[in-house]
Amino acid sequence: MSVLYRLGALVVRRRRVTLVAGLLTTLVFATVGAGAMGVMVLSRWEAPGTESVHAQRMLRQQFNTGNANLILLVTARTGTVDSAPVRDAGQRLAADLDGRPLVGDVWSYWSEGNDPMLRGTDGRQALILAHVRGDATTAREEIRERLLPAFTRVDEAVEVRVAGAEAVSAQISEQAAADFVRAELLIVPLMFLLLYALYRRARLALLTLGVGLFAVLGTLAALRLLASLTEVSTFAANITLVMGIGLGVDYSLFVIARFREELAAGTPVPDAVATTVRTAGRTVIFSGLTVAASLSVLLLFPYSFLRSFAYAGVLVVAMAVVGSLTLLPAALAALGPRAARRGSASGTPGRRWYRFGARVMRRPLPFAVAGLLLVGLLGAPALGLRIGLPDDRVLPPSASTRQTYDELRANFAQEANDAIQVIAPAGRPDAAAGYAAELSRIDGIAQVNSAAGIFADGALLRPAPHPERLTSPAGTRLEAVPTREVLAGTEVSALVERIRATPAPYDRVLVGGYPAELTDFRSTLMQRVPLVVALILAITFILLFLMSGSLLVPVKATVLNLLSLSVMFGVLVFVFQEGAFGSLLGFTPIGTLDPAFPILMFCVAYGLSMDYEVFMLSRIKERYEATGDNTRAVLEGLQRSGPLITAAAVILAVSFSLYATGRVMYLQMIGVGVAVAILVDATVIRAVLVPAFMRLAGRANWWAPAPLRRLQRRIDPHGPTPPARPAAEPDPALPVR
Repeated sequence: MSVLYRLGALVVRRRRVTLVAGLLTTLVFATVGAGAMGVMVLSRWEAPGTESVHAQRMLRQQFNTGNANLILLVTARTGTVDSAPVRDAGQRLAADLDGRPLVGDVWSYWSEGNDPMLRGTDGRQALILAHVRGDATTAREEIRERLLPAFTRVDEAVEVRVAGAEAVSAQISEQAAADFVRAELLIVPLMFLLLYALYRRARLALLTLGVGLFAVLGTLAALRLLASLTEVSTFAANITLVMGIGLGVDYSLFVIARFREELAAGTPVPDAVATTVRTAGRTVIFSGLTVAASLSVLLLFPYSFLRSFAYAGVLVVAMAVVGSLTLLPAALAALGPRAARRGSASGTPGRRWYRFGARVMRRPLPFAVAGLLLVGLLGAPALGLRIGLPDDRVLPPSASTRQTYDELRANFAQEANDAIQVIAPAGRPDAAAGYAAELSRIDGIAQVNSAAGIFADGALLRPAPHPERLTSPAGTRLEAVPTREVLAGTEVSALVERIRATPAPYDRVLVGGYPAELTDFRSTLMQRVPLVVALILAITFILLFLMSGSLLVPVKATVLNLLSLSVMFGVLVFVFQEGAFGSLLGFTPIGTLDPAFPILMFCVAYGLSMDYEVFMLSRIKERYEATGDNTRAVLEGLQRSGPLITAAAVILAVSFSLYATGRVMYLQMIGVGVAVAILVDATVIRAVLVPAFMRLAGRANWWAPAPLRRLQRRIDPHGPTPPARPAAEPDPALPVR
């Protein structure tokens, strides 16, 4: 008797205790998890240990400054920024800003000797730049709560608007939190309606939702505790909600369907529950392991926000598995025959899947070619993927910082606020002239500010108005101001590397600033992608082998899952990079994709695709063990798992697609991309390519070398067994049920 069967029997005997304990635990989770958002933090796009991070630390410690993470856009209401009333207003603004507790450094068009880099092309706008100290959470809270409302103002002389990297990030986080709350309010009632339409029983719909909410609340409570030990990003809450509900639904559907089959076969309720936990429970565990493994590899990235997705993903899977194998069976034992399917005692759903599968398996090669062509067509745009850096346009046009940046893009040819910082910690200021001139010759650099003067195109333009701003008791620094065209394109990394490759008159030079930080972030991210992908493929291959006892089935599953993910990347490029449906979804394409979120989506979608593979494979393998007939096993497995996969895919796709209605492009990408990947996987992949390929492979589907098979049996003694009787492949002219 397996451990899972004994667990099911125990849950039946102690069902009241289990349900009461589950209810109390859920209440505790809700109480603890309610404060989770308050202890989660915001993260910056920086790679620990890189040159740009060292430069940032040096700026703070030696020069008492940092990136210009706050911008005041000052617009003259009459005249130009050089008129006396506007100049006086600008200087008062700078003084007011400089007096704020967390503002460490302030400079402006007027303080820098009417620097043209800080003046709009029409002469009516000028910039005040500042560095707000503190970690991401502290700086963004200061900007959002105090600086943004205080300095968004209009008086007789000027109109002032606020922008800057931290101001943008603050509004992204604020909007993402609002999207989270709205999605939370929509997902639960919408899921109930879909589940009721599927089950035709309100109690089962509530039970399924209960498992999902148990997973969500349990994960939020665990994240709150984890946040006391390490940094947890606020974005983890978003993935917790959608995956908690989605996986709770997935696993509950599978468990309830199996329980109904046992009831329909005349099995007494206690045995039906125990058998359900033994059979469906094994599938749920393997499914949970594949999803958790796919998300856990995000821990290999040295970024707190990606690690936070891993924490949330692994925790939510564990909670969903626990809920579906303890609380749900206890509730089914209490319901008994009232959980049976209405209007049917024989479990006839899936006849359409059987019929369609039979058609595919009669002509597997044409169907396989057609399916591959369709997937290839949908995934073809992915070949045009262009990796770039994020900016304010992830926000909707209605966001105040986005509107300010739109004005900056229209009226300023340079990105003075995103200057590349070149730091010589022990360098002499008087040695900077030749170096500054050489840096100013680099294509994409509009101007270089140094203590030795201001340089452009290799020539000295004018002396530095305040050289002390660029020096410290021990060293000096230079500001290389890039052109807007470079930062708006894909050449930022090349520009940073050209600066780093330029010979310096100092023993040590650090290149930092926001462009360098994003460059190092992307470089470190992309360096680890091959390892992450290889680990995902290897771990899921091993898990599928342990489940199936086959070598070919995991290979087939891996290839097909990658095909479904190619469709997801094709959609990301077509929609979010190139801008298709941009007006409908309410976002602005910038012609590139930030790499971090597609990598996250790869891990999420790959795990969920394997989820459906495990569901289908478990039923096919079960029938093969009973019949020894590959074709019959595939068709009967499709008949039993197809309706569940369809229902689960629709429900999970709806959950993710709710984020497409949000106002932050990152969340819209996750919503649209993952929803499309799930639907394609559940239709084209599972309904066409899986039966076609398994028909073409025949009995080779289930082959493995004897030593590996023995190893698999030792690891999982209650797993797959040899078929009950050998069977030749039947004639492809199969009966249609």
